[in-house]
Amino acid sequence: MSVASVHQNPVHQSSSISPSKMDLPEEIQHPYTKFSEWKFKLFKLRSFEKIPSDDSQRVSKDQVEEVASSDKSIIVQKDETIQRGEKSVWTHIDLMGNRQTLEKDANDMKIRDNEVHQNNLKQLCRICGVSFKTDCHKRSHPVHGPVDNETLWLLRKKEKKATSWPDLIAKVFKIDVRGDVDTIHPTQFCHNCWSIIHRKFSNALCEVYFPRNTTMEWQPHSPNCAVCHTTHRGVKRKSQPSSVQLGKRLKTIAERTRINKGLKNQAQIKNKNLMKEIANCKKMHLSTKLLAVDYPIDFIKSISCQICEHILADPVETTCRHLFCRTCILKCIKVMGSYCPSCWYPCFPTDLVSPVKSFLNILDSLGIRCPVKECDEEILLGKYGQHLSSHKLIKERELYSHINKGGRPRQHLLSLTRRAQKHRLRELKSQVKAFAEKEEGGDIKAVCMTLFLLALRAKNEHKQADELEAIMQGRGSGLHPAVCLAIRVNTFLSCSQYHKMYRTVKAVTGRQIFQPLHALRTAEKALLPGYHPFEWRPPLKNVSTNTEVGIIDGLSGLPLSIDDYPMDTIAKRFRYDAALVSALMDMEEDILEGMKAKKLDDYLNGPFTVVVKESCDGMGDVSEKHGNGPAVPEKAVRFSFTVMNIAIVHGNENIRIFEEAKPNSELCCKPLCLMLADESDHETLTAILSPLIAEREAMKNSELLLEIGGILRTFKFIFRGTGYDEKLVREVEGLEASGSTYICTLCDATRLEASQNLVFHSITRSHTENLERYEVWRSNPYHESVDELRDRVKGVSAKPFIETVPSIDALHCDIGNATEFYRIFQLEIGEVYKNPDASKEERKRWQLTLDKHLRKKMNLKPMMRMSGNFARKLMSKETVEAVCELIKCEERHEALKELMDLYLKMKPVWRSSCPAKECPELLCQYSYNSQRFAELLSTKFKYRYEGKITNYFHKTLAHVPEIIERDGSIGAWASEGNESGNKLFRRFRKMNARQSKCYEMEDVLKHHWLYTSKYLQKFMNAHKTLKSQGFTVDPEDSLGDSLPLEGSLESHDSGEF
Repeated sequence: MSVASVHQNPVHQSSSISPSKMDLPEEIQHPYTKFSEWKFKLFKLRSFEKIPSDDSQRVSKDQVEEVASSDKSIIVQKDETIQRGEKSVWTHIDLMGNRQTLEKDANDMKIRDNEVHQNNLKQLCRICGVSFKTDCHKRSHPVHGPVDNETLWLLRKKEKKATSWPDLIAKVFKIDVRGDVDTIHPTQFCHNCWSIIHRKFSNALCEVYFPRNTTMEWQPHSPNCAVCHTTHRGVKRKSQPSSVQLGKRLKTIAERTRINKGLKNQAQIKNKNLMKEIANCKKMHLSTKLLAVDYPIDFIKSISCQICEHILADPVETTCRHLFCRTCILKCIKVMGSYCPSCWYPCFPTDLVSPVKSFLNILDSLGIRCPVKECDEEILLGKYGQHLSSHKLIKERELYSHINKGGRPRQHLLSLTRRAQKHRLRELKSQVKAFAEKEEGGDIKAVCMTLFLLALRAKNEHKQADELEAIMQGRGSGLHPAVCLAIRVNTFLSCSQYHKMYRTVKAVTGRQIFQPLHALRTAEKALLPGYHPFEWRPPLKNVSTNTEVGIIDGLSGLPLSIDDYPMDTIAKRFRYDAALVSALMDMEEDILEGMKAKKLDDYLNGPFTVVVKESCDGMGDVSEKHGNGPAVPEKAVRFSFTVMNIAIVHGNENIRIFEEAKPNSELCCKPLCLMLADESDHETLTAILSPLIAEREAMKNSELLLEIGGILRTFKFIFRGTGYDEKLVREVEGLEASGSTYICTLCDATRLEASQNLVFHSITRSHTENLERYEVWRSNPYHESVDELRDRVKGVSAKPFIETVPSIDALHCDIGNATEFYRIFQLEIGEVYKNPDASKEERKRWQLTLDKHLRKKMNLKPMMRMSGNFARKLMSKETVEAVCELIKCEERHEALKELMDLYLKMKPVWRSSCPAKECPELLCQYSYNSQRFAELLSTKFKYRYEGKITNYFHKTLAHVPEIIERDGSIGAWASEGNESGNKLFRRFRKMNARQSKCYEMEDVLKHHWLYTSKYLQKFMNAHKTLKSQGFTVDPEDSLGDSLPLEGSLESHDSGEF
């Protein structure tokens, strides 16, 4: 169609174009008027979106060219006459396709832009916003999820319950990350923030600082996004030729930098002055100028507050390891916010803790000059408060002193003559006289004595007051404090009971026979560990050189590598070396007497060899109704030791200067550790006894330097762990339980082998071999099956942690054998040798019959569990005679009597302390008796011992001669002394301990130690001797007479002790 035709038919033109215009988009309905707006939208879209890649740019250029060509075609079609409607329809379809393509590209660009934004977020820290590229190792940690192993170990050590990163981030940085969105917030945080979290929960030194004053706030993605916008700014400028004014410009920049730095320093100084004004502690805290010694500047900074710059007063430590005075830091936090004034690290009042004790000791030992005028005294900082109070007291006295109206200065009362003293005190004397006549019947002496004693006691000079009171009353100083302490400990008197007795005796007799409690406390300090100085050469490994160590917590010294150490227990103990020193000092007189008896008074060479027996055993149920504190097991375990003998090498001879006469008495078995725990709890037992065993191992390779008799002497120690029952030996040596196939803790025999060969076995096990077998069990180097591996290691299934001597515990051996005889008696009553298949009801009836008969004939009450006393009464010929009354067969009577007779011949060999002296004939006959005993078991009692045998029967028959040949005795090395102490534990806990679980172990351990003191035992024996001779206290005696008890004790004390 031509142009002329279009001009000629305008109506037709409008009618032909209008339908297509109604369907076209708004942007191109009027191309001449709307094109600029449409073009603006196109360029707006391109300018505000992210710059695409080269491929996308190439695609968009092609699309723009297509759009431009389409615009030209539209214009041409407007100028020309459209003949066919089909052409306009195709044009509409092309334009719609172009618009959809543009929208699709815009959406793709938006999605791509969001992806780029998320990729940028992945490179940033969620907490501080720092890029991970700044870290050379590029370490990062997930915001959501469980913590890593190192952090989990730290939290367990600090007993924290948080196990996920959101909890820790919320606790440390006060940020809630649980509602994070991946398109807005980063999903990782940097290693620097990880270190800050670690620093919050640990005490390790770490110079880590938060890079921002506040945490990062994240916003959704936008055209002006701060995360993505930083990546578009890296446009390089063209290099410009150097100008002549460049040097002047650099000078200007340097000058401005110098000025800004000066302003910054001024701001810091101003800030510091502001904090000093906030603290305002000039009148309270001491200046560093008062230090008596000219210390280095760095040292002075370390002991001064970083706010007020005074010497630290009541110092506290922040989480960032800075030190401040408590009042200064609290005032600054209240005014300036919860930040450290030194590094602006977040700091809250609840985060403030006291520094370590060693630093406080150094601080208290600093010498300072007294700031009071006319007082140039140099005192320790720790005693400054006491010194200052004396100044205040003098000042108060001056305020109320008598005004001297001219004349000579007043002299002190004691420096005056007697006439001047009477003159000055004439008013006071008249007041005292009036009071005495009104209240005390004119006894002025009693009033003055009471005033003087009260003045002494007001200044805590109780000892001087007691001695003066005793002298004034003409009765001496009464009983020796050690005698009073021995009476109190041996009669199980509590503090309140003893004080009541002290007051009653004093009121009734008018004399101070017993010493007050403070005198007893002074006496007991010298008897407890931690009083005497000593030294180790070489020093003990991993043991403090401090000798003033008393009762400590049982968990102290626990290695930090243990993750889940037991907290549900209460344990108290002495340090092993301090306890041994106290025991030796307690035996000082015995050692010197032994040297004198051997004519070695002047012996100064070589070390004294001390042999120590160690015992450990559970005490069973010790539950008490009273007491508060944490829920702990109601079973107790005690670890104790006994000094068996002390020997010296003189020439070529080993001479014993001391030997314990009663090694199985509770009086010589000294407690070392008490714990409320179950002896079968391997983890708790290991955790508490491991530090103690480490101290023992360190003492093996060192020598003790201790002053005995005024001369410095050397001691070496030999430790023998023999006082363990079979259950505890298996526990500490890592062996299987008592019901194991491997029956013995001394040899490798199985139960079947021991039953087939009852006598001929030798000791093969040792602590070193058990450790080697445990390593084989743990590593399985030969790749064997479970049964093969178990057969190789002979029943070792855990790591041994206490070295024991392969031996037999005589007490538990006797109890175990008595239990087996008790079982044999029941089986003989039921005639099991004829009818082995008896029911449980029949066996129960046999036991009831036996118990009833033993109670009637032997006065033996039935017991749920065999005890030592029951075992001693049961194993006798009279018991066998009584049991034979219930057995019909005469042949069984003879077999049972012979079995008991052989046992009673063998028993003294392992029960006596020295069988070579006490029962030499039975020692020679032991091998024959044991073989005959084994023959009876395998023939007459075959129904019981065919293919099996009990643990203690095996040890009794097979190992006793070998142990006696090695050690000389079995009974002396038994755990009987430790077992006898069980009743002492219950008695002391009930009578002498404070009724709180946190303190009762400490009190029981202290009183039990004092009970075993040989020094107190001598005083107690003297007291009992005098009491048995009829010396009593007569309250009717006059005050001037002396008590027979006092005089006897004093003379006895001066003569013997």
